[in-house]
Amino acid sequence: MLLIAWGILCLIGAITLGGFIAYKMGPGNTDSSEIASKQDVRYVLNWCGLGDDRIEKVVHSYISSRSFTGDHLDAHAILITHVAESELKKDEFGSGWTRCDQVAGVLKDAMEFAEGWLHSDDIAWFPRSEELRSADMYIYPWSIYCHGTRPSAVELIFVRPKDRMVFFISSKT
Repeated sequence: MLLIAWGILCLIGAITLGGFIAYKMGPGNTDSSEIASKQDVRYVLNWCGLGDDRIEKVVHSYISSRSFTGDHLDAHAILITHVAESELKKDEFGSGWTRCDQVAGVLKDAMEFAEGWLHSDDIAWFPRSEELRSADMYIYPWSIYCHGTRPSAVELIFVRPKDRMVFFISSKT
């Protein structure tokens, strides 16, 4: 009985190790810096209420591999046909767009969390902290997940109306 139990334990260990290796080295879990299509990023503009019919082209994109716990970094830069600052407002509940030089509270913490990823060479094209915090940028928080009061995952949309650029970052640690 002891040998059967040991054999079952070893089999479970081998299957777990094999699954881990297949997951990490498999073709479906690799980083991608290929330009995403308009269809691939349309959710970004739909989430923030601008509408995917405005997408002119995807300028840059990066999709990282996922860990078992979902840790990742995804980012897109999207050129849109038009956006007016008058569209970038808060709704009646206080949600929606905020000018980046006016962020506070958990939104400020989420922005700082996202800025921690900006040192990555994979998204060297993403605006840096100084640009993100300027009056020229607006932020739309799609989701902010916290452990306690500290963000551990964010999905943020930034818009720079002067050149019709939308930037999206999704990250989790």
